[in-house]
Amino acid sequence: MSESLIAQQALEPKPSPMAVAKMKKDEAYIKVVYSRPHLRNRKMIGEQEPYGKVWRLGANEATEITLTEDVKLGGKDIEAGTYSMFAIPEKDKWTLILNSELGLWGAYEYDDSKDVARIEVPVKKNSEKYEPFTIQFNEMGTKMMIMWDNLLVEVPVEV
Repeated sequence: MSESLIAQQALEPKPSPMAVAKMKKDEAYIKVVYSRPHLRNRKMIGEQEPYGKVWRLGANEATEITLTEDVKLGGKDIEAGTYSMFAIPEKDKWTLILNSELGLWGAYEYDDSKDVARIEVPVKKNSEKYEPFTIQFNEMGTKMMIMWDNLLVEVPVEV
């Protein structure tokens, strides 16, 4: 491959670029690394990503969350460390999964025997429509918010 072709590919926008959501509260630091697929006139959750099936929570590599301190996510005690993060979307709730295996491509080799926690959270309708899949923390660091299309999933965070 020529150097000019490699340089051109590096400049082209990726269809699902990587992103980082992070928050710091007291001594705790939480970082989520994920890829951001876009809707592109598709119905994703419930169709492209079917209800009841483990999903990588984004695109490309499995989403990873790093916690520098022990925290509570959705009321569950989670030890400091780095975990893969998956979801099982349903119409009225999502089950978020923290898994000890890292470096996975998607959920193709997901192994539930390595689950550290499963957290059920309700799905809400968002007042805004999010074209790209988005994970962010609220300003107070008390919620991790997952948004796509008009869906909102809020995971309580306690440091």
